Amino acid sequence: MKLSGKFLLVILSLSIISYGMSSSVYASSHSVAPVSVMTDKASYATNDAILLSGFVKDFDGSFEVTLMIVNPQGNIVSVSQLAPSSDGNFSTTVIASGMIKQVGEYVVKVNYGPQSNETIFEFVGGEGAVPSAAPQEVPEPVETVMEAEPEPVMDVSEPVCGKGTVLKDGLCVVEQQQKGGGCLIATAAYGSEMAPQIQFLREIRDNTVLQTESGSAFMTGFNQFYYSFSPVIADYERENPAFKETVKLALTPMLTSLAILNYVDIDSEAEMLGYGIGVILLNIGMYFVAPAVVIMKIKNRK
Repeated sequence: MKLSGKFLLVILSLSIISYGMSSSVYASSHSVAPVSVMTDKASYATNDAILLSGFVKDFDGSFEVTLMIVNPQGNIVSVSQLAPSSDGNFSTTVIASGMIKQVGEYVVKVNYGPQSNETIFEFVGGEGAVPSAAPQEVPEPVETVMEAEPEPVMDVSEPVCGKGTVLKDGLCVVEQQQKGGGCLIATAAYGSEMAPQIQFLREIRDNTVLQTESGSAFMTGFNQFYYSFSPVIADYERENPAFKETVKLALTPMLTSLAILNYVDIDSEAEMLGYGIGVILLNIGMYFVAPAVVIMKIKNRK
């Protein structure tokens, strides 16, 4: 009896242990991260569309999802904020161009409140990447027989879109390309990425600043500083309408000063440095020196 009792006890213990292990494996295999992000492909070439998508497990609308792309050197090259759908899913498309130009492994970081996650993708079509041409065999001359060309058949099922346009809902529309990170604070202040002020900032960045090496270097350093705090301010703007209007008013002098770049021709690195430093000093004067002078005069009168 004692031997049979010990045997039954061993069998029962093994059953309990195996059940616990299978339960833990099942739970771990079916666990869902609080926030996730993924890409549709493992690698991309120049001008490819990078589809970023993910899921927020316990989405309650308190925050927007912040997506950040970091290049192989650890510099931020793109940042955007997205509002997930009611079921927690989100997606956006970024074009592999502009500041995404260095060949290597890029990290996509996602943040939703205190939760974070990341994924990676490979960029293979950077500047200077020239595909090696395979040797081509010279075809032997052959006799050709002229045949009557068949009449062209019009394919009315799907229109063919020209360069710079894409097919959407059966119509050719202008392709919207995102070359770099968006201005999160200004976008939250004006309510949409299609606002004229946001379009103006994007044109200055892509068509003027990023066209020179010094401008690209400035944007790299500026992004590291700007995107360290801008997502928090943008979220607070959406929660506080009064603060949103204050930010909109504060952005007006900067937009006015940047308009200077639309009326000058920047064809060299020296011109970019000259005008760029001039605009920076002008903004420092408007935002810091002028208020300080006014405060000092008010104090002296008292």
